[in-house]
Amino acid sequence: MTILEKGIRIADHVVNIIIIMFFLPIFIYAIYTIWDMEHIYQQAESSLYETYKPDPKDNLSFEELKRINPDVFGWITVAGTHIDYPLVKADDNTTYINTDVKGEFSLSGSIFLDCRNEKNFKDINNIIYGHHMNQQAMFGEIELFENAKYFESHKCGELYYDGLWHEIEFFAFLHADAYDSVLYNTEVRGKTEKQKYLNYIKENAKNIRNFTFTKEEHFVTLSTCTSQSTNGRHLLIGRITGKTRSN
Repeated sequence: MTILEKGIRIADHVVNIIIIMFFLPIFIYAIYTIWDMEHIYQQAESSLYETYKPDPKDNLSFEELKRINPDVFGWITVAGTHIDYPLVKADDNTTYINTDVKGEFSLSGSIFLDCRNEKNFKDINNIIYGHHMNQQAMFGEIELFENAKYFESHKCGELYYDGLWHEIEFFAFLHADAYDSVLYNTEVRGKTEKQKYLNYIKENAKNIRNFTFTKEEHFVTLSTCTSQSTNGRHLLIGRITGKTRSN
């Protein structure tokens, strides 16, 4: 082997080592990112909270969760989906963006009630927030209600508060801006404002069911972000019916 050939071989080895040293950190970071994302999704799975769900045979687990975190006050489920989570409420709308229901840091956050609403859902427009996540976690499935067939086949849910399960009938799915002054207004008061609120929903809904509403009805809005725009939101709106059952 000539000196030139040896030099070329050595240079080739050096180049290979440099390439490996350059791409190895990128590869390690990619593996870590995948692991980290999986960990985040695992933290967001509703199955983690099954043991705490209010149960007619034993409600001690739910009371235990409330002792762990006094901000826990209720539960939300959407039939036919993985949306089945405890509800929390803080003095602001930022705490539970990155805090789980046990009060620990978590990028998946929690499902939480707007700080302006009352825990007894006596407001006309009650807003519940959750992250839009993949793998059917948190409020990631709300976007599926944009599909008309899916919307028609997923009509009901339940809210647990004040010691009772309250039926929800979903009637509208909308795309909205996070700063929409009507849909995110928790101060809807009286018959006139309520009718304006319902008319606005009807005019802007992607999917809607035509219900006849009564003056006593209250509504719940499930809100999550979209991937299409920074301030874009998916909203699933339902009415809280008078049908209740014990836990």
